[in-house]
Amino acid sequence: MVERLIELSAKHKWVVFGVALAALFASSRLVETSLFPYAVMLQVTPLVAVAPFIVIWIGWERVWLTQLVCAWIVAFFPILSNTTMGLRSADPGLRDLFSLYDASRWQRLRLLLAPSALPYFLSGLKISANLALVGAVVAEFVTGTQVDNPGLASTIFTSQLNSDTPLMFAALALISLTGIVTFFA
Repeated sequence: MVERLIELSAKHKWVVFGVALAALFASSRLVETSLFPYAVMLQVTPLVAVAPFIVIWIGWERVWLTQLVCAWIVAFFPILSNTTMGLRSADPGLRDLFSLYDASRWQRLRLLLAPSALPYFLSGLKISANLALVGAVVAEFVTGTQVDNPGLASTIFTSQLNSDTPLMFAALALISLTGIVTFFA
């Protein structure tokens, strides 16, 4: 599970999609009001309730994809909401200056909005990294031992069934350590 999470975070697919959608939201209020409720719906729906449906929808033969989708669902929203807020936080005086000089949308995004959104984006990324870990663990709890190489969440589940408390705490400690490393990375 941890290897897949590292592989997933290396690709940063949820980051790219979240930033692109945030830029679209910041440039069009109509698009934001049309699509933002769906993003909120993804965020507030309990992943534990949705994960079994994702497994059924994707199929048992691609359990790794279920884990990827669950990690994406929980990691996507902080990137989207923080980056959108950051893109809207540019100084109004600088916005007026860019309008006065008739800057193109690309110049406005690249030279004004992106630099002002960077702290917000990095904050969302820090939050999303650990939420992706939570999503992967929940997905692994749902898929159980159906995977070829069960990870730490399956180890916790199996050790709970076998009343192996030390192994359960060791797996939990490794998940927590992974979250701490991810947070500070």
